[in-house]
This record gives sequence, C-alpha cells and structure tokens, in this order.
Amino acid sequence: MGEKEKLSGYGLALHTTSPQLGLTLSDFQGEEKTQTWDLGRDLATHLHVLLQELIHPHSWWELKLIAVAKGPGSFTGTRIGVATARTLAQQLDIPLFAISTLAAIADYEKKQHQFPDQDLIAVQLPARREQYFVGIYEVNANGLISYLPDQVMTETDWQATLNQISQPYHLVTPTEETLGKTVKSVLSLAVQQWEQGKRPKIEDAKPFYGS
Repeated sequence: MGEKEKLSGYGLALHTTSPQLGLTLSDFQGEEKTQTWDLGRDLATHLHVLLQELIHPHSWWELKLIAVAKGPGSFTGTRIGVATARTLAQQLDIPLFAISTLAAIADYEKKQHQFPDQDLIAVQLPARREQYFVGIYEVNANGLISYLPDQVMTETDWQATLNQISQPYHLVTPTEETLGKTVKSVLSLAVQQWEQGKRPKIEDAKPFYGS
C-alpha cells in the first residue's frame, strides 16, 4: 500500500566508481532510461549536466529513491558519486541506498546467466599493490545474500578462500572500464532493499574504498 504508492514515481541510480559513468532512471513499470559514458577524469565536469539530461523531461520531484554505487573502486569517482547522491537525496527528502559495486556486478551477472539458487558468485576487481577487491554472493530466490563481505585480499589469500568453497561458484573478473553498465543492478538492489522495508538514512551512505 504505502510502499507501492511511493514506488509509482521514479528511481535514479548513479555508478561513478570506474572510468565509465553509468546512470539509469526507471519508473518500475517498464519505462527506463539507461546510459553510459567513458569519462575517466572528466566525471566531475560532466556529471551534473548528464544528470539533468537524463531526468528531462521529468521533474526532480518525481524521484522517490536514489541509489549510488558506494565502491570499492576509484577513490575520486566514488567520492563524487556518493556526495552528489547525498546532496540530491537531502534536497528531495527521499531515501538514498548505497550499494556495493561488487554486489551490483554479481547481480548483473546473475541476470545475464540465470545462475541457480544457492550457487555463489565470486567477484574480484584489481586493487593496488597486487591485491584484489573481492566479495562473494549467494544466489537467492529473492535476490542476493552476502556470503563473504567486500574486502581486500592478496591473490594468494583469495585463491585459498575460493579453494575452501564447497558449493558451486562462478568467478567474475570484469574490467574497470565496463562497470558503468551495472548501474541497472545498483537500482534493482536498492529496490530489493526497499521492498524489505529498509529506509536508510542519508548520512549512512558512505563511500567504501575497500580498506
């Protein structure tokens, strides 16, 4: 009732943790606009203009929730995305969902390949000093469940962790340059949390740099 009424508006998601910016706008009823841009270091210069273009011809006040990829990923890009999302959510007085970059990758892969329930999706991204950002998620009828929280591991420790897994798992190793396309999963994971009754506070949305 109340939840359905609010979700009749629009949701906006931002993915700024990689060189590829991803933005998506959806009304949860079939109308959707998703775009990616390879901006690299020009993110700060173009983000606000591209947001305005994406929203048009709708009003900002039609938004009912915002989702943002919180990292791990680029320090500067992640900080810009989270700060922008927090400002918008505060001005519009709507919930802001900060979604793991790795969880969005896992969700995107789940939808691409239709992995069976209870299978695991292990995600790794390059980090500094010959380390990886890693996380493992279990496929569930209702979405994804965290199996191993996002963290930084050496290649040796990560391989040892994978070797200890007894259930089927799928290793995903995307390149940073293509992560913007997972922005739709950033939004869908936020909606999943919404439907579970979660209404996070804006101040709880903080970048996760993987440390």
